[in-house]
Amino acid sequence: MNGTMAASSNRIMLGPLVAAIDQGTSSTRFLVFNSKTAELLSHHQVEIKQSFPKEGWVEEDPKEILQSVYECMDRTCEKLTQLNIDISNIKAIGVTNQRETTIVWDKETGEPLYNAIVWLDLRTQSTVERLISKTPGRNKNHLKHKTGLPISTYFSAVKLKWLMDNVEEVHRAVVSKRAMFGTVDSWIIWCLTGGRSGGVHCTDVTNASRTMLFNIHTLDWDPELCKYFDIPMEILPKVRSSSEIYGLMKSGALNGIPISGCLGDQSAALVGQMCFQEGQAKNTYGTGCFLLRNTGAKPVMSDHGLLTTVAYKLGRDKPACYALEGSVAIAGAVVRWLQDNLGIIQSSEELEKMAASVGTSYGCYFVPAFSGLYAPYWEPSARGIICGLTQFTNRKHVAFAALEAVCFQTREILDAMNQDSGIPLSQLQVDGGMTSNRLLMQLQADILCIPVVKPSMPETTALGAAMAAGSAEGVSVWSLRPEDLSEVTSEKFEPQINPEESEFRYARWKKAVEKSKNWETTEPVANGNGETSIFCSVPLGFYIIGSMLMLVGAKYIAGHS
Repeated sequence: MNGTMAASSNRIMLGPLVAAIDQGTSSTRFLVFNSKTAELLSHHQVEIKQSFPKEGWVEEDPKEILQSVYECMDRTCEKLTQLNIDISNIKAIGVTNQRETTIVWDKETGEPLYNAIVWLDLRTQSTVERLISKTPGRNKNHLKHKTGLPISTYFSAVKLKWLMDNVEEVHRAVVSKRAMFGTVDSWIIWCLTGGRSGGVHCTDVTNASRTMLFNIHTLDWDPELCKYFDIPMEILPKVRSSSEIYGLMKSGALNGIPISGCLGDQSAALVGQMCFQEGQAKNTYGTGCFLLRNTGAKPVMSDHGLLTTVAYKLGRDKPACYALEGSVAIAGAVVRWLQDNLGIIQSSEELEKMAASVGTSYGCYFVPAFSGLYAPYWEPSARGIICGLTQFTNRKHVAFAALEAVCFQTREILDAMNQDSGIPLSQLQVDGGMTSNRLLMQLQADILCIPVVKPSMPETTALGAAMAAGSAEGVSVWSLRPEDLSEVTSEKFEPQINPEESEFRYARWKKAVEKSKNWETTEPVANGNGETSIFCSVPLGFYIIGSMLMLVGAKYIAGHS
């Protein structure tokens, strides 16, 4: 009897719980937080398979994404039950997602009409070039006054246009008015709220602001932009705020619970890091790297290659808040590449050990421009290079150079941000999977010459989605008033090298970046789809493998001479 009493009183003490679905590029997670303390109580994670049907193409299966969401929910609920935590205390669910990844599905069957085209996919390069060539003065910033974005392969509109032009099923569904377009948040929310039986087709302002079809000033789909890309407006989801009840869960153990928060992953991390003041910034180290700086109630247009984006709008009647963003395509993905493609490490932990054992790249620089260069260059023709190699260079130096590359790319964005805002950042708040690498965090402080602050609870993206869901009108179990926000414990990495050394290394990095530019041309070779292939010169793989073979050969000769 006493045991039962203790268990039930234990449950009551926890108060209301809020859950978050965090659907990222490489994995899906479901996490449950205590709304009073922001403590993470339990979670489950499932990896997502990426497929690369052609060089530069990156796809994921929308049904696998959805299945992973269900699996993470079920497993987390089981874990909570084992911890004697009552899942009926979960009062709301937030959704945060990889942005720009594009899905089209049939509203009558509920079936996806093609794989999801992932944000860093490059197949739309010739579509982008065609669009830019039609603009006055061939200007990639032609739509920036409305969208805050350059015309680039990165954003959803060009991916959607490619699907409509190249996939017969998508074209037919659009013509017969059965097609629905959405980013990953829209797909998940539609499916969880009933799918073809009354599912809610919506997105939030942060995800909408990454499509190139959304006017960031009026906060709605823009008829002129839709006409420019030749996209019918009826296939688009309804745009809502980041914090309101969109609909209720229609199945499983969490049936009937409201889905009431939605933020693109980088906006969610900004909220989770409590960057509510103008001028505060955070950097997330995931598959890519994303630095966002809160610019307050007015969108600030960048003169230095950054994106202007909607940071959040936490309630239907609340004002939108904007951010400047710098995006790096390849951060954590470089670790996966060293592991899967080159086989020189077995795990990310091994990379840290290997790099730490040499403590320097020994003059080797690695520019991982596998998908071109994003901010601040927006140079799709760039490709990855490793340069500065000598006979002395070994895989440990390459490992160190790979970590340094993440830090240098962040420095480039931070410099651009400081120029745009006129106020240098005094410290950088960081989160994301790669922040568990202490060497990387120290390197980042050294290369930026400012302290790097990492919260002890790294799941800030999911936390941001949970905060948006829990504070929504009609849920109201999470207060976002500054005095009620729980204090975040964190660790600080102070710069340890002299600024001259840092500047020298940074200047060499800039030189390496110049060498990576204009590698690809898009003139020759049309493929079967009538799309021009952008991979006409020697592929990156051969180039890198060739470099490695030269290294091995040099070692061999050195050993036998």
